[in-house]
Amino acid sequence: MGTKSAERSFLSNPLKMSQPLGGALAFLGLGGALPVFHGSQGCTSFGLVLLGRHFKESIPLQTTAMSEITSTLGGGENISAALLKIFEKGSPSIVGLLSTGLTETKGEDIVGEVRQFLKLRKETVKTPVVAVSTPDFKGGLEEGYQAAVCRIVEELVPGTAPKKPFQLNILAGSHLTVSDLDYLKEVTGRFGFEAVVLPDLSRSLDGFIPDRFAPMSMGGTTLEEIRSMGGARATLVIGKSLLPAGDLLFRKTGVPSVAISRLMGLEAFDRFLLTLSHLSGRAIPESFHRERGRLEDAMLDSHFFLGGKKAVLALEPDLLNDFAAFMKGMGVSIPLAVSPTEAPILSEVPADLVRVGDLGDVEEGAGSHRADFLATHSHGRQASQRLGIPLFRMGFPVFDRLGATHRLLIGYRGAKETLFRISNLFLAREESPDPETWYPGSSGEPVVFDDREPVPIRPVVSAQLPPPENA
Repeated sequence: MGTKSAERSFLSNPLKMSQPLGGALAFLGLGGALPVFHGSQGCTSFGLVLLGRHFKESIPLQTTAMSEITSTLGGGENISAALLKIFEKGSPSIVGLLSTGLTETKGEDIVGEVRQFLKLRKETVKTPVVAVSTPDFKGGLEEGYQAAVCRIVEELVPGTAPKKPFQLNILAGSHLTVSDLDYLKEVTGRFGFEAVVLPDLSRSLDGFIPDRFAPMSMGGTTLEEIRSMGGARATLVIGKSLLPAGDLLFRKTGVPSVAISRLMGLEAFDRFLLTLSHLSGRAIPESFHRERGRLEDAMLDSHFFLGGKKAVLALEPDLLNDFAAFMKGMGVSIPLAVSPTEAPILSEVPADLVRVGDLGDVEEGAGSHRADFLATHSHGRQASQRLGIPLFRMGFPVFDRLGATHRLLIGYRGAKETLFRISNLFLAREESPDPETWYPGSSGEPVVFDDREPVPIRPVVSAQLPPPENA
């Protein structure tokens, strides 16, 4: 492994997503929730477009519609007016209020504003309103998501709850797909656990078509499930970005947490299953042995296409670390890994150089290192085209391919599927044989046969066998 450097560079292309967007993503994983941006209508529209393009779903997202005057004089009245209008028009279970750069620059205390609003209307408003500081001029999607999950735990999880020894809490990182969350619940269920996933996008943005329209998230972690988290056996923290939320939950309820930074590939998932076996007191189910064998076969098949390849990665920190370790184990060298923001886990990323940068750095680095492929979200497609190398789309947002949220990345199954998808990028670029290449000839021209007679086919003559003895 080479020297790492958390160098900063000029941000020229959109690798980084904003904190409010990450916060909204977290609230969309709660049942009946409605995220609200405290800012201008333009800020909300931008987030709405990105979320809609990635998930291909109707996204419930509201705004306090700050104007030039309210931005100058203060937006407390806008918060009150927006919340009252929301409660008048609908009945969300939870409202998540997220600040934006506009209100954060002014220094507005939205947590205090919400507390004052609820105090004045405690007789009429029973819906929890969780305010989160998410300035979009610093941090990124992962930081906004982390801030929202921490505030959800702080505001909605009580200190005590009935003990449920076969309940597991799963604090799900922003890098997990809908299929990843479904698979996590399936895996923990095989060990006899019932999982409460926070947030759970697999029940709200999984492509399910409901019978009716509702202006809020239709599915996700319910308020009742959130309030039961204090009685769980343990908390699995998937992604180191959510360690603060796991620590907060432990301090509040006493439920121990287990930090799991990687779930991709053979070794990482082996450790995860051993952890579940230890927590449950049960042996690893036989069905996983079959899945593991299939992954081993897939690793052998794909090694011929991936071994010795160079990849440049540009992803959010948790996903960057997990995917880089997985690729490194397959013999892929990583001369450069780019993160949109600083994070402690960047020191663990197995790349020759790790830097905080943007897609300009990705394109420059991939060109200078002669990378064989890129791995980033859909905004990396122009760099891929200019460099003439394949792009493996992952992360957020992926808007120019269908099914991004339904791709399984974790576990034995996810690793197998990912290896096949990346290997097929290279297979698709190989020239397919056609009739003109079947026979060797000069300058690629097919061989022209003359009029010589073909070799005659001799008829088969039955052998005259002697009669058996003693006939």
